[in-house]
Amino acid sequence: MYVYLSNTGFQHLCESVFVRLCQIVGTSVQVAIRREMKDIKEMVERRVADNAEFIIMPSGSWREGFRLKTSDLDCMRWPNTHRVIMDMYQSEYYYTENKTLILSDSSESPPGFTLLELLTPTTNRGVKSACVLMNDRLFISSSLYRQQTQTHHFPGSREHGPCESGKVPGGREYDLVNCFACDFWPPSASSWINRCHFWPHREVVNEIVRNGCHFIPIGHPLGLHEHEEWRISFSLAELKLVYTMNHCQFLTYGLLKIFLKEVIDKQSEETNTLLCSYHIKTVIFWVIQQNAVAHWCPQNLLEGFWICSKFLLNWVYEGVCPNFFIPENNMFLSKVHGSAQRKLFLELHGLYEKGLVCLLQSPSIKSYIIHVLYNPRLSIYTNEDRMMSECDHDKELFDEIDYYTSTQNLEDCIKYLHTIELIIGEPLTQYLVLMLQRITANILHSTAFTFHNMYTNTGLNKQMYIADRMSCHMLKLTAKFGCISDMMYIAMFYCKTFRYREALYITEMIKVKLAQPGLKYEEHVDPEKYTEAVGGQSWSSKLREAVACDFELEIHICYINELTPEQQSALHNHKHALSIPLFVVLHFVQFLCYIHIDSTLAQITLEELQVLVHHDQGLFVREVFRDISWEILGICQQMTGNLQAALYSYQQSLTQYPWNKIHNATLMRIQDLHIT
Repeated sequence: MYVYLSNTGFQHLCESVFVRLCQIVGTSVQVAIRREMKDIKEMVERRVADNAEFIIMPSGSWREGFRLKTSDLDCMRWPNTHRVIMDMYQSEYYYTENKTLILSDSSESPPGFTLLELLTPTTNRGVKSACVLMNDRLFISSSLYRQQTQTHHFPGSREHGPCESGKVPGGREYDLVNCFACDFWPPSASSWINRCHFWPHREVVNEIVRNGCHFIPIGHPLGLHEHEEWRISFSLAELKLVYTMNHCQFLTYGLLKIFLKEVIDKQSEETNTLLCSYHIKTVIFWVIQQNAVAHWCPQNLLEGFWICSKFLLNWVYEGVCPNFFIPENNMFLSKVHGSAQRKLFLELHGLYEKGLVCLLQSPSIKSYIIHVLYNPRLSIYTNEDRMMSECDHDKELFDEIDYYTSTQNLEDCIKYLHTIELIIGEPLTQYLVLMLQRITANILHSTAFTFHNMYTNTGLNKQMYIADRMSCHMLKLTAKFGCISDMMYIAMFYCKTFRYREALYITEMIKVKLAQPGLKYEEHVDPEKYTEAVGGQSWSSKLREAVACDFELEIHICYINELTPEQQSALHNHKHALSIPLFVVLHFVQFLCYIHIDSTLAQITLEELQVLVHHDQGLFVREVFRDISWEILGICQQMTGNLQAALYSYQQSLTQYPWNKIHNATLMRIQDLHIT
């Protein structure tokens, strides 16, 4: 099917798809918010965790700024005490007392792959267990290292290529890869530096080269040492390149990803696994660098898509997908060949022959193309400011700054505060200010409880009094810097220190704020009422007055004595925090206060909590946090002597998704009921 379009009609078609992609992929402002928030989080964590055993870095499409339904949560993890070098002279840059050195030897490996030789002793058990002798030299086997480092964070996780893969609650897939870092650019990719005449700019190239590369535990299936080889990864470089794209280039990248999932992968079962999003990324990198598209703008967006499609079609025909950094590495070599290659080419060629009408096969794009085909003279506004309401903008921002910091002791708290203090001395963007405000609130409440717990029961009255005053002051600052939920830390502190009436006064204030029609609670918000309530105010004011979120209680800090068994269970199962719905925490604290001063009100609060846990449909009690919600209901019922009801609640807790990993505590509580 061919459709003739004039130049004006083609522009309108491009503009219509541009508008649709801004809705699906995001406007330039939304993408900038996502990226900057991730960058700020990583910057803070890196500065705090200089001496951490492992470094964890988000990567992939989520980190690039995509929030598509198919976007995976990708993460790279490497031991901070180990570094790969490319040449022996580079060992001079390290103190071998605190760094284990590994040498890359690619002399017998296909382009893009290498062997890793252990040069200095290691105390890392995973590395030790993965070592194999080859020609009297000690190499780290990629296949053995994968086996040794699989952690299986979520039920049903599996090994997938070099990664541990699975699904987080809610259905989104994740990939976690354990790798090694290298501070040097690989010689095999040196030609890329000389190839960067037009894109990216020289300062970007220099920064990419300074950041080095990583080594992923998977060998080439046609290599001599497949089970020992490692793949050279340019994830940091790729992230930087995506960041340098203009918004039309990024949307074209997004359109190609959508077209792959919704059209190409639907052609046949034989070919639906041959192409992946990494091939798509490689295509657009080459197209931009070769300056194949004269103007990347909304009125020309589909030309970029079409040229990328022709590149991909030609690659499949030739059976060659050249890696962007090491072109000699043909990423189709062991995947796209033979009858499957011919079939994939015919499918792609069939789509190519249809022209841009092939986009009608994409459910996400179809209606916006048909609209223009029937109205070719229709004017379309591509002004991004008109695409995004104040509420949408704020929702994106507040969702992205939702941030959890893990601290184990007062020293960690001080590190975070010192890091924030240093950052405040640097030039700050508006997003950075809000992010630091949120982080500061988290650190202050952690510090307050940690500090108080240090001096509890010491018998030193003066020190306890000073600690109490300082903790109260920090918690009040927490409420000023944070959102509505952060007020709960004051209530918990008053409850923990037997000031029940003061705690109840705070909880009543919180209930009033939570009852506001303009409240944004997690993803739930009424745009019209939100704008009416706080429209035009500063983000700091909106955060304090109209934003609430669920709770993260750190495992190493005692907030509520009654939850100690649950914290110990979670700690035993390698969790860092208990995640609890805000409304459950609110009722729990009120119950713990009322049980000491008014049994009638305690019973009323318990009944409200019971209704919430039994009947909420995911509005106030998210599905993934129902394990701890049933547990807390059972604790309250047990405290009132209703043991049968408590038993039922504990049993229900055991049947929920084990997000908080509290089943050990639940089983212990069931045993303590002594019900026959």
